[in-house]
Amino acid sequence: MLFDFLQKQGAPQELAELIVELGRAVEEISGTIIHESTGKAGTKNSFGEEQIAMDVEADKIMARYLSTNPYVAAYCSEEMDAIGKGTPGGIYSVFHDPIDGSSLFDVNFAVGTIIGIYEGAEVLGRTPREQVAALYAVYGPRTTLMVSVGQGVHEFLLTAEGWELQEEALEMKGDKKYFAPGNLRATAERPDYLELVNWYIKEKYTLRYSGGMVPDVNHMFKKGSGVFIYPGMPSAPEGKLRILYECGPMAYLMEQAGGASSNGEVSILDVKITGLTQRSPIYLGTPEEVKRVESFLKQ
Repeated sequence: MLFDFLQKQGAPQELAELIVELGRAVEEISGTIIHESTGKAGTKNSFGEEQIAMDVEADKIMARYLSTNPYVAAYCSEEMDAIGKGTPGGIYSVFHDPIDGSSLFDVNFAVGTIIGIYEGAEVLGRTPREQVAALYAVYGPRTTLMVSVGQGVHEFLLTAEGWELQEEALEMKGDKKYFAPGNLRATAERPDYLELVNWYIKEKYTLRYSGGMVPDVNHMFKKGSGVFIYPGMPSAPEGKLRILYECGPMAYLMEQAGGASSNGEVSILDVKITGLTQRSPIYLGTPEEVKRVESFLKQ
């Protein structure tokens, strides 16, 4: 079902087969989450952040699928210290966050996997707009997969029979007032961010914030409206989220659904990639809401 759908969307056979393989990796991660320890792994990732056991296990699962896939030239995750080599003759590079929101794992909140795919083995000097596909999985009461190969955003549900199309061509065109304000500690350093949050409260917006990018952005896709905000602040001007593993894929999906993305100055999709560890402030949502955030949070 997934392969046939991607082919109808115009995805080359190699790309469709790669995404199907990534779907198998997501399925394995979904099953592993049920049984994996919520404890610390006793290790740190490439950013010096302490890993939980599921971070390590999910990264191993993804690496196992990516390192042997004939279409993968290179791959990397935020858990890795360097780009991994795929197979000779590979034509795509894959960048992923194996478990987004892993700090929520021990309290049993929804977490996810984020993936961006580029043609070629080298991404430095390019932009996230050059992605040929992006997807994310949500591990909640059910496991779902949001996918785009440049022809809109589509949701699949993991069932006993495999991935089944749940909703086609999701659009960010609703008018419900939802907001997901990340990095609220920045309000202590940024009066403009505090003013924006207070504006949302006064305007009776509904707070939808779990502390995980995947579940919060997924809520916006399913409702068709809202805004996700993760700004920088003087002590951390580039914020926390990474261009290759989180911001780029999510911005690609958001704009494919008719929404907008921004780092405060330009679309996230137009930010030049300068390094594997590059971070960025990010605002995602309906075009109107992203413009509002930009107007409040002048860089």
